[in-house]
Amino acid sequence: MTLDNPHHDDSTIPFDGTTHYAVVKRSVMVGGHKTSVSLEDAFWDSLKDIAIRSGITVSMQLASIDAQRKTDNLSSAIRLFVLDYFRTRATSMMLIGEGRMTSPSLVPIAAE
Repeated sequence: MTLDNPHHDDSTIPFDGTTHYAVVKRSVMVGGHKTSVSLEDAFWDSLKDIAIRSGITVSMQLASIDAQRKTDNLSSAIRLFVLDYFRTRATSMMLIGEGRMTSPSLVPIAAE
């Protein structure tokens, strides 16, 4: 991913009254063409983390999201991808955890 002249956009989202998360607009290469994407820092960080975990570059991850998106807005498609990725991981972790947990109260009592 190329980050040509990243700058902060004027949009902020209040969090707790004192903290704001700025939307960061970056120029990126997606499928061989340059475009701008505006995302909160948390989504940029998550996108980078997902790409690293997948063993690909952020640019490759963006191209994949771009090719599969069902919305006209790439920024929205990225947010939905990140949400779905971590939602799927959380669900998988819960299912794995539930499979390992055995509680004496959940063990059926044999009929006498």
